[in-house]
Amino acid sequence: MSATFAHPPHLSSYTAPSSLTLVGAESRDPHSVPVYDDNKTSPVLYLPPLLSSLPDTFPPVPVPFGNSPVVTQTRLPDIDPVSLSLHKALHYFRPKDEHYARHPYDEAFNWDQLVLPEEEEREWYCVVFRSKRKAGSEGQSLYEADRLAHEEAVHNGGLLLYWYGIPDQQTGLNLATCIWQSRKHAIAANSRPHHIQAMKLAAASYEIYDLERYVLRKVSGSTSVSIEPFTGGEVGW
Repeated sequence: MSATFAHPPHLSSYTAPSSLTLVGAESRDPHSVPVYDDNKTSPVLYLPPLLSSLPDTFPPVPVPFGNSPVVTQTRLPDIDPVSLSLHKALHYFRPKDEHYARHPYDEAFNWDQLVLPEEEEREWYCVVFRSKRKAGSEGQSLYEADRLAHEEAVHNGGLLLYWYGIPDQQTGLNLATCIWQSRKHAIAANSRPHHIQAMKLAAASYEIYDLERYVLRKVSGSTSVSIEPFTGGEVGW
């Protein structure tokens, strides 16, 4: 299990935008922290600013032995050159159509349009959250828990992308995803108290609550990326 946040609006409160196809967040700054409420009418793409320093007063939280990510003495995110290339490419990250929540992960987004330098090579850890809210479930406490879990994840470090959509008008299904520098970063974020609380609240508020895990891979000699199911072991660094 890994960090996912932002519970989408109920289907009844959703008004479809006029042009959802390939919409991620063109109308907003992707570096702006998302607003958590029940009034979302378009998907949100969030790319944590990589030069934002971490607060030195953020309380440390124990993580499972051997799963602690790298922490720099400068308290700046430890970003490697290939992840920086991915971060730049992810500004163009979009769903392929309005039915993204129905599609397999490798077909839901425009992975084939993300271009990285040919000589670079790396892999990253992806978490996918497919959900459907229970009718009448109370949202405010979920959104507040999500906001706190989101802040916690950014402080934890290693989060390259957080994207969440809006419910499919016909099925009510939704999809959110995170891309992490490594599986260790995701596990560390998963162990923090606000994330644990958000997961507990979500478990009682969803009819469908499924997590999927994938590896995003870039190999030398190609400018494109690929998506593969996570089958175990460490991913990234």
